[in-house]
Amino acid sequence: MLLGEQEQFLAYNGEVLIFQLSKTKHMEAAADKTMNLCVRRMAFNRDTKLFVQKSSGVFSMRASHLKIEIICCSCTTDSRTGIILPCILMKKKKNPNVVKYLLLLLHNSNQFEQSFHFKLDYELKEDVRLITGPSVLWRHANKLFYISSNTCTVLSAPVQLSSVVWTGEIEDEGTVVLGIRTACLPESEDEDEFSTSDRAIWGSEFFGYAIETQKMLTGTCFMPHAYSRVVSSVNICKNEILKKQLQISLVAITHKNQLIWFQDGLPKGVCELPYEKPCSVKTAVISSNDLLFVVSFASGNVCVVQRRDSLQVASKWQKVKSVLVDDFIGSGSEQLLLLFKDDSNIDVLSTFEITDLGEVNYASGINYKHDVSAAEELQENGLLTVQALETRLQAGRTSVRELQQHLGLKKRVILESCRALIDLVEERTHILPTAKEVKCRREYRSLLNSAEPFEGLVSLWDDVENPHSLSKETSLASKVPEHFREKLWQRVVGDSLVVGVKLTESFYLSLRDVSLSLVMDQDFSSISPIIECRNKIIKLNKAFSALAVSSCHIEPPPKKMKLDLHSKKDLKEECPKRCSRVQLGGAKTVVAVTSLSLLLAFHRVCCIVLLHAKKQKHRNDSLQESKKITVLCGKILLSLEDISNGKYSVKMLRDNSYCTGSMEDILAVLAVSVRFSFQIVSSDCTLTPVNSWLLGEMECTPFKECHDNIFCHKAGNVYGTVFNWTLKNPFEGVLTLFCRNLTVLFQCLHSLTRVLPPSCDVKLLRSGSKGVLTEQLALALEKEMLTLRSSFFSKESKAENSLTWGSEPGKKISDAPMASLLDSEEGVQQFRKKLQNEREESVLSMNQTMNGARYQEIALKIAEAQLSSDMIVWRLS
Repeated sequence: MLLGEQEQFLAYNGEVLIFQLSKTKHMEAAADKTMNLCVRRMAFNRDTKLFVQKSSGVFSMRASHLKIEIICCSCTTDSRTGIILPCILMKKKKNPNVVKYLLLLLHNSNQFEQSFHFKLDYELKEDVRLITGPSVLWRHANKLFYISSNTCTVLSAPVQLSSVVWTGEIEDEGTVVLGIRTACLPESEDEDEFSTSDRAIWGSEFFGYAIETQKMLTGTCFMPHAYSRVVSSVNICKNEILKKQLQISLVAITHKNQLIWFQDGLPKGVCELPYEKPCSVKTAVISSNDLLFVVSFASGNVCVVQRRDSLQVASKWQKVKSVLVDDFIGSGSEQLLLLFKDDSNIDVLSTFEITDLGEVNYASGINYKHDVSAAEELQENGLLTVQALETRLQAGRTSVRELQQHLGLKKRVILESCRALIDLVEERTHILPTAKEVKCRREYRSLLNSAEPFEGLVSLWDDVENPHSLSKETSLASKVPEHFREKLWQRVVGDSLVVGVKLTESFYLSLRDVSLSLVMDQDFSSISPIIECRNKIIKLNKAFSALAVSSCHIEPPPKKMKLDLHSKKDLKEECPKRCSRVQLGGAKTVVAVTSLSLLLAFHRVCCIVLLHAKKQKHRNDSLQESKKITVLCGKILLSLEDISNGKYSVKMLRDNSYCTGSMEDILAVLAVSVRFSFQIVSSDCTLTPVNSWLLGEMECTPFKECHDNIFCHKAGNVYGTVFNWTLKNPFEGVLTLFCRNLTVLFQCLHSLTRVLPPSCDVKLLRSGSKGVLTEQLALALEKEMLTLRSSFFSKESKAENSLTWGSEPGKKISDAPMASLLDSEEGVQQFRKKLQNEREESVLSMNQTMNGARYQEIALKIAEAQLSSDMIVWRLS
């Protein structure tokens, strides 16, 4: 039988935790009395619009001659695992002189864990807070005390204070207490005179105290000291360090029934509250990304202040038992849960309201069944209406497409007529498209299921191809804008020379298969002037928030392919190249890497930088392969003297908390490095040690140009290694390393495994993300299909020109009318011979052949396209 109850409410991961303390009296002796701390996990059901119990747990305590109470509960971080868990502070009081306190942690399995306990000769009444650790912090006799699970000893902070208005985490400082104390006027004159005058006038001041470092923080970075006499509670919304200065945004409530917004220590807005005696303020970020301030009052009232152009009271409620903030409906944003006082109902969650002051609004006591059926009927009617509209829309699209085809044909006829008229006036020969060209266009469109009609007009006089059209198209495809290059740069990294060309975006977008080659300008008869380069692809996003580098493709098991390559062009394509494409803002950078030691043998070398690419042909009437182009980008000079003086060296220096290196330096380091990505998964601990390991033991600092990538300054082999640590969630992340060789990789992994928990799973990821590789595979398969298609039509057209048909060359069959041929015996024999020749030609047309060189060219193109798609499939597997 329940003799007495205490209740506490806590929001945790979208659920409502209800803690109830109850006595259970057995029928046996009174000495067997126990006290049960019960917890119920309640989740909101969007179908029934009610809270339902998911699970429960019990923690039993001996209650003989003891008075047990729940002091407070909160969600705090367990320093052992980094996981946020519900935390409950209990009080056991046997006599007034000895009070025992017990701190419990609640795990997801509903098991309670006793974190620590301590005894005091007084009761905790003022400013009791549960903080990270878990730790307990309180104020007594104007002194600050705290105890944590690590020390299990009550410690006293060397500060005197009259109240605590906020406790929480601040960047680079750890757990910080913001309090108010009697003003301490400085003896030196270094203090800001306005701050000093504030304290002298008001007699009190704000101050911050860091628990871990025992460091005092200036109170003026939070609020002016003049507000220390009226502020009762504070909620810090944002804190960060910019240019070594602590930037803080906070909201405070005052004894004057006001809510004030402060930015970097200065008031930015104020709102009059509708009730008296505000006691706490918390924040909520709703679906519209608006920030709400939820203020609770001692009278049980609650109001919400919204910050838009100014601070305004958006809504208010009365007789509220508790207000919680979390994502209760699972929408991805926060809502308010208001639990109202209802003496007539035993169930604590019988009277509630869930709202975000917008689209979300659920309240108890409303019958939603009728609404659900009406909504389903409305949805069914809407579906039928949409289907009818889709049918009409499809018919309308077909009519519009036919009309567009008709208008397009008229437009092309008028345009071709105008061109013919202009050529006639200027006494030029106007050449119309041939029948064969139009036929090929029609076949292309039938294969591609194109809705557009074929373009061009058919010549009525002859089917002779225009020999000048091909040269005209070639000149157009090879046309390069005058200002296509923004910058040409070079760097020396170890034994490698890195050369980069920064292209304009408009020019780069018209290219594909871009690469660089270096050719020595001097005439060396004993060696080849072409410098060998190696292959790698780098991608850098526009916002510098992430850097993804695809290393040299590790080849899959070789496939048997026998192709004889004899031409110089084929021999040149066999040389491996190293080409890096870097996407950066409005310009694109192409990078090539080659060995430096061979070039230094000539003491002074001048190299020509050539850009190779395939320029896209923007034509709508046919699908043709892009034209290969080679563009001169400029020259680079390289001498042993310049290298010795460090002219082209990469400069990575520490500047406070950043690594100062130009974008060219960063790209050069990444181009010569080998990329490895590892997926790190922890089942029971967060991965906070990884970040500490990077910034601490590895002595890494972020690049000033891209903060997510950090440079290792640690002396030894690992110096110069670049790391990228990306957390998908607190328990899973991807660590990417850019290192010189495998030895450095193993050293870094050995050092990392010493700080990771034993339960962590580290898995090597193949180069390239799954999404990017999937997109590349689609493009490769499309290219393979187009290569096969173009090869087939090229074979058909060229075979027609190269075939020798059954009739002998130079011998013509008379085109006399059939009646005249049948008048005589000689005519009948001639007609019979003609019919036999046509039969033989028909048989030959079914077995077309081509020469070996043409077949070799087609086979090589198909093999290259298939090899590219096979490579991506292997990387995805």
